[in-house]
Amino acid sequence: MLNVKVILKVLGILLFIEAFMLLCCAGVSLFYGEEDLWAFLWSAGVTLAAGVLGVVLGRKPGRGLGRRDGYVIVSLTWVLFSLFGMLPFLIGGYLPSAADAFFETMSGFTTTGATMFNDLDAMPHGILFWRAFTHWVGGLGIVFFTIAVLPIFGKGGIFLFGAESTGVRQEKVHPRIGVTAKWIWSIYLGLNVSAAVLLWAGGMSVFDAVCHAMAATATGGFSTHQASVAWFGSAYIEYVLAFFMFISGVNFTLLYLLFLRGRVKAFFKDIELRWYLGSVLVITVLVAGCLWWQTPMDAEEAFRRSLFQVVSVHTTTGFSSADYMTWPPFAWMLLGLAMFLGGCAGSTSGAIKSIRMVILAKVLRNEFRQRSHPNAVLPVRVNGQVLPPQARSSLLGFLALYVALVAAGWLLLSAMGVGSMESFSVVVSALGNGGLGLGLYGPAYSWASLPEAGKWLLSFLMLVGRLELFTVFLLFTPEFWKER
Repeated sequence: MLNVKVILKVLGILLFIEAFMLLCCAGVSLFYGEEDLWAFLWSAGVTLAAGVLGVVLGRKPGRGLGRRDGYVIVSLTWVLFSLFGMLPFLIGGYLPSAADAFFETMSGFTTTGATMFNDLDAMPHGILFWRAFTHWVGGLGIVFFTIAVLPIFGKGGIFLFGAESTGVRQEKVHPRIGVTAKWIWSIYLGLNVSAAVLLWAGGMSVFDAVCHAMAATATGGFSTHQASVAWFGSAYIEYVLAFFMFISGVNFTLLYLLFLRGRVKAFFKDIELRWYLGSVLVITVLVAGCLWWQTPMDAEEAFRRSLFQVVSVHTTTGFSSADYMTWPPFAWMLLGLAMFLGGCAGSTSGAIKSIRMVILAKVLRNEFRQRSHPNAVLPVRVNGQVLPPQARSSLLGFLALYVALVAAGWLLLSAMGVGSMESFSVVVSALGNGGLGLGLYGPAYSWASLPEAGKWLLSFLMLVGRLELFTVFLLFTPEFWKER
């Protein structure tokens, strides 16, 4: 059975963290002397009260966290953080409905980057910082962040890590999960600081530099301007952001080995990294060639626009430096392919992940070999290690469920009156936490015109995609609730 008291206690403590985050944004509002201060103070008060209630109800929990408790905590944490995180938007009147506010907050925490705002340039600094802050905390995972800063889970932290981590490999850099979290968060923080400094050196204000650094390293895509990165009109800023988006799409365990252990050879030998790098380069070259051939852009601009947009889409960040809907349709198709692929497992990016594409390619190759040599034993190896059969079945199950969710979401949105191309693109974008769509939901528009039911549907798909499908859907299976 579930340990309800330990679940309530942990959720209460996590809400304390969110209340502190809201107070940090209140500090930003106070610094700039803007009217959103009270929205954050009221939101922090309500969130803190809910946290106190959870801790009080969860006193003397008895036994510790179990695996089943971990799945419930992780799923509820993302929902609760979005519910309480939407309060500043509603209390301040910055978004018109609960559907819009919940969508915006879920988009932030899941680092999707799709927005309901139509005039970001008119928003106060506190609201803009809150959007970036949700990216920053959600980038590596809300619970993973808590494991790094608060040693409250004990041995149960490994269950939470397993429920929230992405990809088919769940690697640790240290036997203790708390130490692993601290090392990986140190890399993440270092990337944030480096990106902010370089963006500030390129002409951004300190505020814009910090917010865009948070969004880039979290591969989130929320900007402080409605025109996104195109607002700055700077080639330097585009190259800097492209670099940090790309590096944030790499497995953070590999970044730890590179930056803190100096294991350069192990870094570049990783097959997933090579696949990721190769797909980014190939798609960038193809899009750049298309732009150079079919548009008035010169070679440098075509390469820069292509590199930035391909990296942004491939890592599911969602920044835009140009309206790619004005590009040739061939470029749209390539960007759509990149959105499906995603970055590496263990990174801040979403979508299918490169490691799954590597395994799928190896499985397909073995199937052809098996036809020629029926009695041969052909294991699937990744970085020299043989994958167990359950890993292959898990991959096929994931891909089947992923395609089924895309098809179901596409049909439901089409039934709500959303155009065929638009509904397909926003479903793929939401499930992959990409943030960019096509047509009326392309880079020049917000997603505010979606039907209310569609906003709730896409919010659910963002959550499911961020937690790798099974974590959420497991809660809806009878076997999960059977007493054992």
